[in-house]
Amino acid sequence: MPAMHFHLRWPDGSQSRCYSPSLVIKECFEPGASYPLPDFMRRVSEALHIASERVRAKYGFACSMAMDQLARIERDAMPFAGQPDAQVAVTRFEE
Repeated sequence: MPAMHFHLRWPDGSQSRCYSPSLVIKECFEPGASYPLPDFMRRVSEALHIASERVRAKYGFACSMAMDQLARIERDAMPFAGQPDAQVAVTRFEE
């Protein structure tokens, strides 16, 4: 199963390198695009759950790394939750 990394830029300018066990991220985001925080969180949650289920379908168990990554993204997003104009940029994909 092809894994990939995707890079984020948070509203404060900080950056994160994130993991997905599947290329499904490429179906949910465009490199270089910015997303309002609630939309980004909905998309990334859906994508990483799909990725984990793809691992389950292939290997018989869910991908704990995908769920750990989602938990880190949720933690990183918390400081921006109260900012109505907060945007998260998906800066690039790394396969």
